[in-house]
Amino acid sequence: MSADRQDIDEVADEYVLGLLDAGDHAHVESQIEIDAALRAAVAASRDRFLALDLLAKPVSEPEGLWGRIAATLDNPASDVAAGLAPPAPANDNSNSVWRRTAFGGLAASLLLAVGLGWSLMSQPEPRVVAVLLDNAGEPQAIVEDFGNASARVTPLVDLTVPDGRTMQVWTLPSKELGPVSLGLLPRSQEAVLDGPVLPQPQEAQLYEITIEQAGGSPTGRPTGPILVKGFAKMPR
Repeated sequence: MSADRQDIDEVADEYVLGLLDAGDHAHVESQIEIDAALRAAVAASRDRFLALDLLAKPVSEPEGLWGRIAATLDNPASDVAAGLAPPAPANDNSNSVWRRTAFGGLAASLLLAVGLGWSLMSQPEPRVVAVLLDNAGEPQAIVEDFGNASARVTPLVDLTVPDGRTMQVWTLPSKELGPVSLGLLPRSQEAVLDGPVLPQPQEAQLYEITIEQAGGSPTGRPTGPILVKGFAKMPR
């Protein structure tokens, strides 16, 4: 592969569209970090091809998708139920000891119930939820955007990232704004990201995770390969 200035735009387009073989793809990735012109060409190419994502119509999720997602998540209801169960009274024949134990258990249960109730009431509801799929159409992560400059990302599988790279989460509020970073996801675990203040997220808004160099994209736009992506749905 030749990456001189005559075909740099073509190389950038092929890289963004995933048309390069593994060797050429790795070579371009290594050059992006040291070649400012190539880095700018890749960013410009990503912007040009955003129209493909904007024009693509979201498709209905495969039957049973939500069931598979639910099977991978913990069931908080059982934890709450277990946490609210009052402790068993001490096995003591003394009435005073029994009363102290009973009142202590009741007080602890009430405090726990109040704390849990406050936590549940203060937990904001996401404005939109996006299930991010890989190229095979399998769910890999969930993004919950609360519309208040914060979003929760929950990986459903172990997302692998090469050494020296990091995952970066993006959204596309509008074609005019272009892709905006919500933050870095250094590990494959649930994280709440505090991003910039953006317009309220909308139905069918694009979310994606790309693999970027350590510290994130140097251009403020996606430059690395897309790991997963999906379109937002408003909770019903």
